[in-house]
Amino acid sequence: MVRYRIAVGPLAGQRTMRLRVPTLTESLPPSPGALTASHDGFSLNAAVACGATERKKLERLCRYMARGPLSNERLSIDGDGLVVHELKRPFRDGTTQCLFEPLDFVARLAALVPRPRTHLVRYHGIFAPNARQRALVLNRPHARRPSVGDEPKSPASRAAMTWMQRLRRVYDIDISVCPHCGGALKVLAVITEPVVIAAILAHVAKREARAPPVAA
Repeated sequence: MVRYRIAVGPLAGQRTMRLRVPTLTESLPPSPGALTASHDGFSLNAAVACGATERKKLERLCRYMARGPLSNERLSIDGDGLVVHELKRPFRDGTTQCLFEPLDFVARLAALVPRPRTHLVRYHGIFAPNARQRALVLNRPHARRPSVGDEPKSPASRAAMTWMQRLRRVYDIDISVCPHCGGALKVLAVITEPVVIAAILAHVAKREARAPPVAA
């Protein structure tokens, strides 16, 4: 069993235990070939590509990119209470398993959760949003100048979706139809202020908690 230092994450600089089999280093495949870079335990491969008509290959690539960070089948707990993550393929130094304290393992999983209101896909280098040469590598169609015969688009076509449309599109909730009689409903007001919403909900809860009136 050997120890190594990690370089990224919330626990940067702390040590994590590894199980290593030195004899595996002789049987491991050679170093990566062309269009593959490896540095500090991370590898980047640029040899995978698919054409616009290769739908099966595109689906396989998307499934690979959307896979989970860990496999439940390769996770276990040993007799000492440590979380054991078995690697799919041994590292080049013969490492076959990584061992974590339970709290350490949970902290590393929490580091994989993306931050709120951020893009899940980020581009670096020349594809970065503020790269100077980004316009040279992107194939964007040029904006067509409007001709004399073009009809101007109505303002309704450029209007943003209403809350009713968003609820129907995202949550499949149609508030324009009465759930009891199926008749059409009309939106009288849209309240977005948190203070007003809290006051209305508190008043409704207070009315529901009140006992019904006694019959005369």
